[in-house]
Amino acid sequence: MIIGICGGSGSGKTTLLKRLQRHFQDIKPSTFIMDNYYHPIEMQIKDVNGEYNFDLPTALDEQKLSSDLDKLANGNEILVKEYHFNSPPDKHVLLTIAPSELIIVEGLFLFHYQNVKKHLDFSIFVDVEPKTQLDRRLYRDQETRGYSRSAILYQWDNHVKPCYENYLLPYQQEADFSFRNDSRADYDFERLVKEIESRLKQEETV
Repeated sequence: MIIGICGGSGSGKTTLLKRLQRHFQDIKPSTFIMDNYYHPIEMQIKDVNGEYNFDLPTALDEQKLSSDLDKLANGNEILVKEYHFNSPPDKHVLLTIAPSELIIVEGLFLFHYQNVKKHLDFSIFVDVEPKTQLDRRLYRDQETRGYSRSAILYQWDNHVKPCYENYLLPYQQEADFSFRNDSRADYDFERLVKEIESRLKQEETV
């Protein structure tokens, strides 16, 4: 079974992924992180002000990403370079991802990349207030990436929001489950795992 997690920057996709990993640890789910497929910075598109825009579908190596997901979905082990912001490509850690009866795919362009979308048996859209998303991004990018507040707000207005509106929001209604990552998160998580467990049982009987 392949499930996908989509949501805007700062929505809590990674947090939800880790919660699902812990809950289903007995079956050792495979995790497929789309961020690991970013092109090197010299291949990224610049905006009209000469700033790199990492929030476009072209920012990722869609061909390599699709090829690796095909292999994993077909029961084959894959090798992936783990992406870390500001780490040079030759310093990225090489990860071995083994196939599993449960594969979790996480990324911004989950629905926009058609070859990813076609693999999904179940999809989750992480929904949260934009202000919360921005607050989380401000904290993360100042604390771990060394960005100034003005630079983060520039990216938010010129890159992040357009990305969300063009490549995520149009697909929200297509998701099988809307995960409200706010005060209702624990309630929704209980509902979510019950739905996934039910679908896994159904697959066992097929």
